[in-house]
Amino acid sequence: MTRFIADSCSDMLQMEGVDFVAVPLTISTDVKDYVDNENLDVKGMTEDLAGYKGKSCTACPGVESWLKAFEGADVIYVGTMTSTLSGTYNSALVAKEMYQQSHPEARIHVFDTLSAGPELRLLMEKLTELDKEGKTFEDVVRLGCEYMKRTRLFFALKSLHNLAQNGRVSKVVAAAAGVLGISVFGTASQEGTLEPSAKCRGRKKVVEEFLNEITKTGFRKGKIRISHVDNLSLAEKIRDLVLERFPQAEILVYEARGLCSYYAESGGVLVGVEGNL
Repeated sequence: MTRFIADSCSDMLQMEGVDFVAVPLTISTDVKDYVDNENLDVKGMTEDLAGYKGKSCTACPGVESWLKAFEGADVIYVGTMTSTLSGTYNSALVAKEMYQQSHPEARIHVFDTLSAGPELRLLMEKLTELDKEGKTFEDVVRLGCEYMKRTRLFFALKSLHNLAQNGRVSKVVAAAAGVLGISVFGTASQEGTLEPSAKCRGRKKVVEEFLNEITKTGFRKGKIRISHVDNLSLAEKIRDLVLERFPQAEILVYEARGLCSYYAESGGVLVGVEGNL
């Protein structure tokens, strides 16, 4: 049996037509834990955290969670958020070794996307497509790794408080967000870190920045995935203007789930792109 598995940073609970499992991360405060699974009230969590004055953090899935997700499958493709910002990838690798000790026939590959959110989703979609085409395990792994080299992630965030609090970006950069309507624009670097690249004042400037960066990737047609945290209007504006410029784009807009909502915070938008450079 072939199974596709991603941590909850993928923002997916299921994938149509395949055996898919989402392994949740956990968002925690001193008073409550929020498990990023199908039972999580994401809007309720973001509202709770907006009024919470203490510290909060995230925790990667433990090895047991991965082992449970592997159980019963013998061909397994795993996608994780970047290893530079989370222990999720390493936890999955440990689980892979343990599972193969008791299931020596199992073939497992764990992909470190060096990214998050929509770019992780793009990889999982690509892996399922390759499998449906009848590609061998080795070819799916090889082509999946090649695919990751041409996808990109861009983001525009109104607040970087949670990223800074957890050491994901500098507090100096975080201080600029949200001041006088400024959003911080950035990308996932080749090393898997989140790299702010511009400060955008106002919605129009944010949209222009997204369009410029998408165009720089060599994008002409293909997939774009847009997730947002309570900012559907901006996500749809980006979609509509991208379609004006690139009518053959295949774009999906959706709400971010727990982990991405925690780090992108209210108003945040993340865009994953199939580049062609």
